[in-house]
Amino acid sequence: MASEEASLRALESLMTEFFHNCTTNERKREIEELLNNFAQQIGAWRFCLYFLSSTRNDYVMMYSLTVFENLINKMWLGVPSQDKMEIRSCLPKLLLAHHKTLPYFIRNKLCKVIVDIGRQDWPMFYHDFFTNILQLIQSPVTTPLGLIMLKTTSEELACPREDLSVARKEELRKLLLDQVQTVLGLLTGILESIWDKHSVTAATPPPSPTSGESGDLLSSLLQSPSAAKLLNQPIPILDTESEYICSLALECLAHLFSWIPLSTSITPSLLTTIFHFARFGCDTRVRKMSSVNGSSQNSVLGQERGRLGVLAMSCINELMSKNCVPMEFEEYLLRMFQQTFYLLQKITKENNAHTVKSRLEELDERVLCWGRQAESYIEKFTDFLRLFVSVHLRRIESYSQFPVVEFLALLFKYTFHQPTHEGYFSCLDIWTLFLDYLTSKIKSRLADKEAVLNRYEDALVLLLTEVLNRIQFRYNQAQLEELDDETLDDDQQTEWQRYLRQSLEVVAKVMELLPTHAFSTLFPVLQDNLEVYLGLQQFVVTSGTGHRLNITAENDCRRLHCSLRDLSSLLQAVGRLAEYFIGDVFAARFNDALTVVERLVKVTLYGSQIKLYNIETAVPSVLKPDLIDVHAQSLAALQAYAHWLAQFYSEVHRQNPEQFISLVSTALEAITPLISSKVQEKLLLSACHLLVSLATTVRPVFLISIPAVQKVFNRITDTSAQRLPDKAQVLVCRALSNVLLLPWPNLPESEQQWAVRSTNHASLISALTREYRQLKSNAILPQRKVQLEDTKAIIHQTLSVLEDIVESISGESTKSRQICYQSLQESVQVSLALFPAFIHQSDVTDEMLSFFLTLFQGLRVQMGVPFTEQIIQTFLNMFTREQLAESILHEGSTGCRVVEKFLKILQVVVQEPGQVFKPFLPSVISLCMEQVYPIIAERSSPDVKAELFELLFRVLHHNWRYFFKSSVLASVQRGVAEEQMENEAQFSAIMQAFGQSFLQPDIHLFKQNLFYLETLNTKQKLYHKKIFRTTMLFQFVNVLLQVLVHKSHDLLQEEIGIATYNMASVDFDGFYSAFLPEFLASCDGVDSNQKNVLGRNFKMDRDLPSFTQNVHRLVNDLRYYRLCNDSLPPGTVKL
Repeated sequence: MASEEASLRALESLMTEFFHNCTTNERKREIEELLNNFAQQIGAWRFCLYFLSSTRNDYVMMYSLTVFENLINKMWLGVPSQDKMEIRSCLPKLLLAHHKTLPYFIRNKLCKVIVDIGRQDWPMFYHDFFTNILQLIQSPVTTPLGLIMLKTTSEELACPREDLSVARKEELRKLLLDQVQTVLGLLTGILESIWDKHSVTAATPPPSPTSGESGDLLSSLLQSPSAAKLLNQPIPILDTESEYICSLALECLAHLFSWIPLSTSITPSLLTTIFHFARFGCDTRVRKMSSVNGSSQNSVLGQERGRLGVLAMSCINELMSKNCVPMEFEEYLLRMFQQTFYLLQKITKENNAHTVKSRLEELDERVLCWGRQAESYIEKFTDFLRLFVSVHLRRIESYSQFPVVEFLALLFKYTFHQPTHEGYFSCLDIWTLFLDYLTSKIKSRLADKEAVLNRYEDALVLLLTEVLNRIQFRYNQAQLEELDDETLDDDQQTEWQRYLRQSLEVVAKVMELLPTHAFSTLFPVLQDNLEVYLGLQQFVVTSGTGHRLNITAENDCRRLHCSLRDLSSLLQAVGRLAEYFIGDVFAARFNDALTVVERLVKVTLYGSQIKLYNIETAVPSVLKPDLIDVHAQSLAALQAYAHWLAQFYSEVHRQNPEQFISLVSTALEAITPLISSKVQEKLLLSACHLLVSLATTVRPVFLISIPAVQKVFNRITDTSAQRLPDKAQVLVCRALSNVLLLPWPNLPESEQQWAVRSTNHASLISALTREYRQLKSNAILPQRKVQLEDTKAIIHQTLSVLEDIVESISGESTKSRQICYQSLQESVQVSLALFPAFIHQSDVTDEMLSFFLTLFQGLRVQMGVPFTEQIIQTFLNMFTREQLAESILHEGSTGCRVVEKFLKILQVVVQEPGQVFKPFLPSVISLCMEQVYPIIAERSSPDVKAELFELLFRVLHHNWRYFFKSSVLASVQRGVAEEQMENEAQFSAIMQAFGQSFLQPDIHLFKQNLFYLETLNTKQKLYHKKIFRTTMLFQFVNVLLQVLVHKSHDLLQEEIGIATYNMASVDFDGFYSAFLPEFLASCDGVDSNQKNVLGRNFKMDRDLPSFTQNVHRLVNDLRYYRLCNDSLPPGTVKL
């Protein structure tokens, strides 16, 4: 034993040294190597067994257990059976002897190591593995240990990892399912006996006002008085040991429920028991009792009790999350809902001692659950409610004995007493699910629409009113001021914006169901706040420096701040509801919408006339942003009604359009003063967007003749005026261009006045591009740095405007596009002339190519063939191999973007139907395969690859006959279409590039290219073509199988499986008789016997589900065999 003793001492000192904070990384690596080498030795486990029984050093114990874990999971096959028997008997004995004294993490690790042995050897070589666990649970001294073993078994055996064969995984699952009834019976017994034992001795509290908790709702929920009585028993006070056992039992149940199917083995008595424990979470008295004497031990007990509630709710939620419910289980489910809603009633019950909110705050305290992050009872309960509404409501609603309306009343109380914003958001999500459910139910049962709505009307109106109150400072200031309105989250919105958006979505969904109610609830509230805003005019006084708002008292300023914030939110709400006034309901809801639009027009004009955005206030840092925001939101809300205005225009343009003309003219009067570089950007952009909507969506014929619009034309075309910020300039130019280009609605072609509009558009564009067109003459000369920067600024400003103008009319009528191109023609030619001069300035090239890409997408027909050819030829000449290499390799992301835009332009070209651009195909393919592809093929960076492969896909997809000439006569004569192949070398090169891309780690590219191949097969029968079938098919299948074996693209398992099937199904006979044997023969790391087993297990199925199952089985088992073979000691002879 001396050597063992000496090794132990040495190991202890090494471990201490390793974890000492003075040890260098270099020394740590040395120690690590030493320990790894020791672990690899045959027989190292004997030392580890001695270490475990003889040391008190946690590090040593952990190391020893890791050695065992490695031995069992990676080397077990090669361990002699005598040694295995010894390990199987020693480790459980060690656990039994020391489980009470070992630190919990060592004990849990030891349990896992024993379960790992069971995973390999039970029942054949370790027949008493599971019976031992059951015995441990049944013996009171070792119940906790047995429960830990049971949970570990459930975790490791029910859903085992990779390192088992599929047959073994299936066998383990079946073995465990056979034990489920026994195990559930045992767990029920443990929980019931602890409950009953402590219930008997529980002192009955004196009757108090809070005791009579079974109200009318409870009796309607629980049909039998006995059930109500059961749930009203006082909650027992458990000792620490019992708490611990119950929490372990509930953790076991939660894990078991995650994989066992719903069946009658989950008995009513088990469910009732779980619900008893769920009451621990919602009974604040139980928590209070723990802090009566104020000792820290008691407060820990309160935590424990809270945890029992959380664990019980976890069990319930596992059952709830299963969508597939057998008929015989439905009744159980109903019982579960009834019992949970009893708990919900308990949580939300009001009494003198507690407000509902303070009770929920207590229940929202996070409690630690074993080995998991802290969770709160409220979070679990909200999860339950979400599952109930999303998965089971449609099933339960049909039960007459389930009172859905009363449930909604409880959910309402629960929602609006949430202690945190996150909790409130989660509850709003549940309401959204409910409203979606209701909307789809009504759409599918239009006949009962009224009956369904009447049933829920009161609940929905209550919900709407309360949600609206919650977004108003007037009712909810304290909470709303806690919300952050500066930091952006991943969705680019602040906490306040998210709060408002989620609330308004609920308002909108109620509006869809109950339009009149919703409107009559919202509009008066908006009106109240508008009165305050419109009344500010009387407080505006003129001072030396301008206008000032004469409201100075702190209280008045605070009230005004709240009112303006509310008005801003309500304007957003009114804008969000615009979609419910158009279409079929336009006439029915016309008056309501007209009232809204008239008010909005009045408010926007008022804001612009008295220039509230420039006014001085007593608290500029607060009130000025408020006033700007209200003004901007009123413009945005009016913009939301653009589609309503368009419909109004089409209804009245023949008869009396005066009302409509007045609305549009007044709106424009409100917009024009704001289009100035002196106005704050937020407000300026809102005005520009509204102008764009009036010009694009409404398109009134008289727009051009309104003085306000002419004023904007003059402002934009006047070169001496100060230019607007980029975004605003682009929007205003888009609006003015659209006024002239877009056809007027409701008028015939002869009345469109195209000739005048064309002249006006030409002069608009001419004015906007004056400086740009002058660049052509001196672009060739070398420029000084300052001059170059000025030139770049002109190019950027002009092209961003022109690109936007083209993009906005790309989907419009031919006439609009024709006029647009005529106006742009000179600028386009200038751009082409400038392009070579700036080829080495990647930022300029990027903008130019963006412009050309937009031209190709929107105006290629108008540009005409000769000019288009000239452009493409210029680009092909400029992008030499050297230039491409410089852009991709040396100019970083801008250079790559330039090449990507160029490839996008070519994508548009190769998609064009007809013969016009076909002559370019050879040079496009040669550019791709001989110039771009060699540069990027070996780079790990994904830049340019996605665009290149999309271009190759488009080349194939839209020009199939360039490769496969199919003659109808030939196919009739032969009876089968065996097409002539042309340009075979180019086709093969493209396919080879696709194949290569599957060997690279980029998962997005892999997914994209797999999709392209599958699309070509669906549309063009790619896999059936002779060249693919005979020379490429099985190479692709081989690559896909290797990818699955290497687990490099695991997220795409399903897509790879389907693609493999589609390829194999072209030639199943070849796949089974030639490919599969060859594939197995070429697999290294497996012996011939294993290869035969793999081949036998791959059944010759020809349907998709069975085939993909066989593929995944093959891959799993191949990996398993390799793992086994790696674990055998060197020199093992396999017969």
